Amino acid sequence: MEHLLQQIEEYKKEIAAFSGADEKTIEEFRIKWLGTKGLVKTIMGEMKNVPNEKKKEFGQILNEFKQFTEAKYEELKASLNSELRTKNSELDLSLPGDPMPLGSRHPISLMTNRIISIFQRLGFAVAEGPEIEDDWHNFTALNLPEHHPARDMQDTFYVQQNPDWLLRTHTSNIQIREMKKGKLPIRIICPGRVYRNETVSARSHCFFHQVEGLYIDENVSFADLKQTLYFFAKEMYGHDVKIRFRPSYFPFTEPSAEMDISCMLCKGEGCNVCKKTGWLEILGSGMVHPNVLSNCGIDSNKYTGFAFGMGIERPALLKYGINDIRLFSENDIRFLKQFTSAV
Repeated sequence: MEHLLQQIEEYKKEIAAFSGADEKTIEEFRIKWLGTKGLVKTIMGEMKNVPNEKKKEFGQILNEFKQFTEAKYEELKASLNSELRTKNSELDLSLPGDPMPLGSRHPISLMTNRIISIFQRLGFAVAEGPEIEDDWHNFTALNLPEHHPARDMQDTFYVQQNPDWLLRTHTSNIQIREMKKGKLPIRIICPGRVYRNETVSARSHCFFHQVEGLYIDENVSFADLKQTLYFFAKEMYGHDVKIRFRPSYFPFTEPSAEMDISCMLCKGEGCNVCKKTGWLEILGSGMVHPNVLSNCGIDSNKYTGFAFGMGIERPALLKYGINDIRLFSENDIRFLKQFTSAV
């Protein structure tokens, strides 16, 4: 036993004098002293040779030796971590920063945000609704009963499991849902994606984006509609743009009108884009049909309103000089990174 006590004291001196320089050296210390075949376990294995009357005393000595070795190992690790933290904190602030590439917004998003910002200045709030809609909200409530010939104007995607459900063909379904709430007056714009079964080409797609607007209150007139859209067109396309209204037909408005602006590419002289007319159609509009108001539980004798709707792809094509609508949905990073992140 005296030999073991002397051996432990020598080991403690060696451990106390040890200084680890790096992670590898400290790991070698752990293996030598605290590993499964380390010297601490070897010494503790000598307990079987200690007389029974000395086991308690020797056991305390062994436990202290083990704790001493473990404390030294923890001290070495803490010293190494502190050294690493010190090295990592030694930053050269004069070095140039790492570049952080910036993303960009999609041109459709940029155009949508621009349109929304103009109408919000006129007090219009943004409303949203489902893209999968039932027939009543998409057609019937808009004065388009079953078998109405105007339904052929929109080649619709129907849900196979239930033909009463479809992919909305316009965002007018949002207007119907807002009118059904009965909270008057209403002044909203409804941006969103719509779907029509059309041949995909450079000028058309089976899905596209719209912004529709609705204003319902007492004594709303066609003059209010015209002044609202005049303001929008001037803000959107510039104060030099020429504007005209043409009579048209929509089942859900009466009277109805389409709005044209002078072609920005040829300055009204005529080109391929405007089909040599010098004018570009930008939206449809009209006074809300009394039948639509009645379908939504609104007294058409007391309230009147106007509605309008426009595609987003066309103004985006004009603004950014894009000649193929398919580029908007192909997710080509070379195309998308050309656009700034500004609204």
